[in-house]
This record gives sequence, structure tokens and C-alpha cells, in this order.
Amino acid sequence: MGTCSERQSRGTKIIATLGPASSTVDTIAALHQAGADVFRLNFSHGAHEDHAARLAAIRQVEHQAGRPIGVLLDLQGPKLRVWSFADGQAELVAGQRFAFDRNPEPGNHERVCLPHPEIFSAVSPGDQLLVDDGRLRFRVVSVTPDVIEAEVVAGGLISDRKGVNVPDAALAVSALSIKDRRDLEFGLELGVDWVALSFVQRPEDVLEVRELIGGRAKLMAKIEKPLAVQNLEAIIEVADAIMVARGDLGVELPPEEVPSIQKRIVRLCREAGKPVVVATQMLESMIKAPAPTRAEASDVATAVYDGVDAVMLSAESAAGHYPVEAVSMMQRIIHHTEGDPLQRQLMQAVTTRHQANSTDAIGAAIHSVAGVLPVGATITYTTSGATAFRVAHERPASPILSLTPNRTVARQLALLWGVTSYATEDAKNVEDMVEKASAAAKNTGYYQPGRPLIVVAGIPFGTPGSTNLLRVVWPE
Repeated sequence: MGTCSERQSRGTKIIATLGPASSTVDTIAALHQAGADVFRLNFSHGAHEDHAARLAAIRQVEHQAGRPIGVLLDLQGPKLRVWSFADGQAELVAGQRFAFDRNPEPGNHERVCLPHPEIFSAVSPGDQLLVDDGRLRFRVVSVTPDVIEAEVVAGGLISDRKGVNVPDAALAVSALSIKDRRDLEFGLELGVDWVALSFVQRPEDVLEVRELIGGRAKLMAKIEKPLAVQNLEAIIEVADAIMVARGDLGVELPPEEVPSIQKRIVRLCREAGKPVVVATQMLESMIKAPAPTRAEASDVATAVYDGVDAVMLSAESAAGHYPVEAVSMMQRIIHHTEGDPLQRQLMQAVTTRHQANSTDAIGAAIHSVAGVLPVGATITYTTSGATAFRVAHERPASPILSLTPNRTVARQLALLWGVTSYATEDAKNVEDMVEKASAAAKNTGYYQPGRPLIVVAGIPFGTPGSTNLLRVVWPE
């Protein structure tokens, strides 16, 4: 176990995406040293062997660091794309007519093949079609089973295989493509800890994938579709965590609506006691520049003030010129923001709803004890991770040290606000648990003379979801 550090003194976690700029053991070690708690494998890019090599490198860094590192597999999701053009591209101007059809012939400035029958059956006149992340915009004029006639609202160059967004219609399409199913099984065999599901529309999408995962990993639902925003509370209920995926969300919804939707998602997750991640373009300018804009620094800080569990870097760490600097900058912003007394006030303005069970009662009791005693740390003994999840949602003022006999659970907990997790032997009895907790606090630097520890666990040991014990310990 390592000693207490700036990483352990912050609550908000950092997720860093790996890619061409960050695939070597040395770079991954540097990213971890700079503050990355979880690494994201983005299956929209790269071959299986690339991701397998990155995961092996992560595990090597984990072994060297002596602390669990979480790995998040991000599925591409069903990508809707136009087909090809005879000249590779075509110039479209606002006001002209343009057809999307089922004809596989190469396209031109009047038409292109759209090989997705589910779009033809879902859209209606007046609906929008967006191409190339919304750079080109169309309004549907008429629809038949084989042709969508549209008017160009915002023109420009349209080229081969550009993505299509359909913000106004609910598509009868599974959240998992054939590629996603292959990627999911491959990632689970590799041993990823979290799976992020793209383009969720409804809670049934999450339940479908949860069945395939079969308890081998935790499941995170990405909110990036207008329909997902409409079904938000039902999706939060069935997911293990939520990602505010502002990329596609900002394409399919007006940009001015995204900040308030982000606030709503974070608040609902905090109330429901579900981890929440804010992602996309957080330090975007650091893809090419050694420092972020002031607006980007403020964006990261806003998420920290709201009490999110984690903030995420995408291209900044995967393909940018300054991957380690981006992680380091994010850690500095988090550390400074969490040092502001106002941050805790704002974060505590939203509290988790308590249910009438022993786990929630223990979680509420932690606040009461910490209000009376100068608690040095809260130590959770957990088999499934449920105890640590619950304590983290209380956002206690003291650090959280989670001990679990399950290495996968320890890695999953790396995503949670304020939790430092370690895999350890299960306790034989309460006294053994107290001894192990005290030793762990001293080994990790959490022990402070004169400050008691709160030890939380479930009796009998090894029974998932049975949090029913809170012990105040004064280490000798």
C-alpha cells in the first residue's frame, strides 16, 4: 500500500482515455502518477489487440503502483452513417433539396444512400437529420419506405461515411450493434471493470446489456440522446453509474440546453446515490496546447462544485500532444477547487435519498459521528462494494478507505468519489476487522494521532449488501 498523497486527498476522480498518444507502459505510468484513477478503452477506435496490449500495460502499472486501477470499456454503440459518394464528397447549399435513399449506388449533390431502414420508419416531415456531428442540417420534407426527401438547412461538404443523428425520433434499434457484442465479450474476457453503454434511449437498453454482462463488470449508461434525457430517472434506476456524454448530447440538443441538462443529470444521480461522470471537451484545447482555456478550467471546476464522482479526458489524453500535462492540470484544478470552503457547501446542498434499510441508516450515522468527533478516515469492509458505494454517496469530510477481498471490486471502486480501495484478506471477526482497519490506516498514511477512525462493515462477513455495523476506533 502506498502512502497518503494529493491523489488520496481529493474526492473527485479522473478518467483518462488511452489511445495512440498514451499506449506505452511508461506513458500510462506517468498518467497514473499525474492523477488518473481509471483508464478508458474507447472501442470506437483501435483493434482488439491494441486494447488487449493497453489493458496488459495498465495491469503492469497497477502492480508497480501497488494500488487498484479501474478500467472502463466504452462501447461504440450503433453508428448511423451515410454511404459513399461518387467523388468522395459533394457540396450542398442551404435551401436545396437532397434525398437520402436505399439505393446503394454512389451518391452525388442530389442524393446519397442511407443504409438504415429504422430511420425511414421513424422520421416524419418536419424532423431534423444531422450529418457530421451537426455540421450539416436537414429538415425532412417527405418520407416513403425507400426515400427521405429533405431540405438543406445548413450546407457544406458532405463526404463518405459521415455519421447521422436523428434527434427528433425514437429509433427501433438495439443499443448494441454486432460489433458491440463482440467487443463486449472480448472486454469481459480481458477483465475490464466497467462497461459504458453508448446511445442509450430507454431503460430496456441498459437491462439488455446487464443480462449479457452477467455480473462480470459494473454498467455505466451514457446520456447523449434526447430520448435518454426524457427517460432519465428510469435509466438512472437500472444503471450502476451515469456518464454525461456531452459530445453527441450537444449535437442532438441546442448547445444552450446542455448546461442545465448536465446539472439535472448530476443532481438526480446524487439524489439516487448513483456515481456520475462528466465527459467530453473538458480540456479540449490541451489536445494541441500545453495549457487549457480559462473557460475549460471553469468547466472542470463546475463539475467538482456539483460533487460529481469523476471527470473524464478523451482526445486530450488519447491523441493529444500533452496527455500527461492534461491529467496533471485536471488534478490541479480539482485540488484547488476542493480546497475552496464553498465547494463542500455547494456539494452538500444535494443529498442522497435515504431508504429504510440498515445500509442507509449507517450512511446517515456517519454524518452524525463526524459532526461530533474529529474523524480521521472512514474505513469500509465490503465484499460487493455496496458499503463503499453508500459511504461515498454521503460525501463525508474525511477520506474513505475501502478494504475488500475481491480485486475486481477494488478496481471498480477506483471510480467512486473519495474512495481509496485496496484488495485485502477478509476479516475473521469484528476484532480482526478493527486490527486490519487500523493497520491499513497507518500503512496508507490515513492515521492521524488523536483522530478516530469510523469502521463500517456488514455482519456476517462475506455477505453482500448487509451493511449493519459502525464502529468508532481510536488507534493506539
